[in-house]
Amino acid sequence: MQPELFYKMTTKVLNIQTNTVNLEINLPSSKSISNRALILNALAYSPYEVKNVSDCDDTRVMIRALDSNDSTFDIGAAGTSMRFLTAFLSKTVGEWIITGSERMKQRPIKLLVDALNSLGARIEYVENEGFPPLRIFGSAMMGGEIRLNGGVSSQYISALMMIAPYMQNGLKILLEGNVISVPYIRMTMSMMKEYGVNVTFENNIIDIQPQQYNPIEYTVESDWSAASYWYEVLSLVGNGQIFLKGLYKNSTQGDSKVAELFTQLGVETEYQPNGVLLSATGNYCTEFQYDFIDQPDLAQTFAVTCCMLHIPFHFKGVQSLKIKETNRVAALIAELAKLGYSLFEPAEGELAWKNESCEGANDVRIKTYEDHRMAMAFAPAAIKTALTIEEAQVVSKSYPAFWDDFEKIQTKSK
Repeated sequence: MQPELFYKMTTKVLNIQTNTVNLEINLPSSKSISNRALILNALAYSPYEVKNVSDCDDTRVMIRALDSNDSTFDIGAAGTSMRFLTAFLSKTVGEWIITGSERMKQRPIKLLVDALNSLGARIEYVENEGFPPLRIFGSAMMGGEIRLNGGVSSQYISALMMIAPYMQNGLKILLEGNVISVPYIRMTMSMMKEYGVNVTFENNIIDIQPQQYNPIEYTVESDWSAASYWYEVLSLVGNGQIFLKGLYKNSTQGDSKVAELFTQLGVETEYQPNGVLLSATGNYCTEFQYDFIDQPDLAQTFAVTCCMLHIPFHFKGVQSLKIKETNRVAALIAELAKLGYSLFEPAEGELAWKNESCEGANDVRIKTYEDHRMAMAFAPAAIKTALTIEEAQVVSKSYPAFWDDFEKIQTKSK
């Protein structure tokens, strides 16, 4: 199955002229929750469809794969689908091939494959050792106990967790060292419990006994990651309000932390019954420091926001950004240099800007590297300076309506 991806053919020339915003935005459904819900729904053999599921590329790829009678799956650039489906197919009887885009074939998956094989799966590499495409011989799995470095992608851990109830001996995961992206692990844990499976997570040990999922009716909430770009817009404009529908204070999404963090960058949040109201405060910090270990997907938003506001920053916990859709650390350094900002890495897993400038480009063209978050994080920078976003339709990976919503900044805010 070949996903229909068109984003390489489009560019967006942006130059936002406004001194206030007053908007209401219908955010996309959470991609992270949608993808987990689809896997759990399939594992529960549920007769119910997941409601309010995301219409982004990643989720459409997941739906096509789960609904397909094919034995070969091309998931394009959908990293979450690659990881979750690799685990899902490992316990699904049959012989399967899973592949993806050229960039996907460069993204390591050895840790997950080794873990699955040690638990009774049989997975082989079709081309290069440690990377997709994979040949999977699905069958019942024994399970047992494994040790993983806590610094691995939380998607590896979540992929193992979701199939664990159907392992003959269940699964115990011992996480060693500093565990990154804990909110995503807890999101998976919370959703598994909603589907009737008991999970314990104490002292860096995840324990899941053999049991069955229960079919339930499940509705996906809106995406806090997508909300971050609207916080950025209001922060850079510095005046007005934005109402974001479908967000809730007690969310399982770790990226809901964005509401607290943006108080340092001039935006306050009021929680209402059907969403959140953002208001510009004009209160900005003089330097921004934060450890993004639990919210890595927010780092690009904050890097661009801080630079455009000329607020020095020092980020920690960004090591996982190097194995995302692109090496996001390298991408941020390269693209912000085009705007005249000289970023650097003080140490592994860190990124900083200390008010140092460099010679920027005369014609600023932001390369997106097939990364939806690069496009959306840099778009609001056009509030401060004219620029062009290349391969702009990459946003369809998580927020297909982003550009339609973004145009409202000028059409509805003047």
